[in-house]
Amino acid sequence: MNGITINIDPVIFHLGGFALRWYGLTFAGGIALAILLVSRGAKRAGLDTGKVGNIALWAVVGGVVGARLFHVVDRLSYYVANPSHIVMVNHGGLAIWGGLVTGGLVALFMARREGIPVLKLADATSIGLIAGQMVGRIGCIINGDAYGGATSMPWGFIYTNPGAMLPDSLRGIPTHPYPLYEILWGMALLGLLLYLRRRSLPSGVLFLTYVGVYALGRFGLTFVRQEAVVLWGLQQAQVVALVVLALAAAGAARLVTGWPSVTVGRRRPVATRNS
Repeated sequence: MNGITINIDPVIFHLGGFALRWYGLTFAGGIALAILLVSRGAKRAGLDTGKVGNIALWAVVGGVVGARLFHVVDRLSYYVANPSHIVMVNHGGLAIWGGLVTGGLVALFMARREGIPVLKLADATSIGLIAGQMVGRIGCIINGDAYGGATSMPWGFIYTNPGAMLPDSLRGIPTHPYPLYEILWGMALLGLLLYLRRRSLPSGVLFLTYVGVYALGRFGLTFVRQEAVVLWGLQQAQVVALVVLALAAAGAARLVTGWPSVTVGRRRPVATRNS
């Protein structure tokens, strides 16, 4: 049987009731790398790195909560039957879209409070976000929680470790290496962002490029992923990706062309009567 055998225990070691998992380790590493690169991006953009670091930490907290909530909603029947598993974030199950939405909202609120230009801050986060996502997906490869369907391709992943989180029906047979696909797409996107960062672009376009291109890849790649269908034969991540792609494209077009122009109503001079 052709394929790449993945026989790594998702748990690195047990210490009493605590289990250190590869997923948690790579997730933490991805966050650390993202914060480091965001700080460098903020310095490059001339932003207050102290304030940006504080915003980033709060955005991480909000992002983790949102990522978990999106995942729980996506697999609601399982978590209704196993409510104690909702808080087991280290086992896997963080939806990137949820993290981007809630983390972004927290960052927006904090940036306005701290007086940081929102669009410049968004651009400064782009490189760090995609780099952190790629590191996090390495944990998914070991964990087996972001699995694809069966494939006859020679690069399929064959999970044999009993701790892998994919269904028993897919254990021991080649499956599409979805996390690897996403890492490769992320590498291409990272190269594009590094190129565009050297160009003279309106503030916000770099971030919208990151969001839009990631959404495009997520929509296409998810066709090989095994998740519940929610609408029009599409999975939750694909529906969200379509919405995000449309919003990102519209936002980027607006920033680049300045169309349609928005005029804030001007007050007409008030006529005064001679007394």
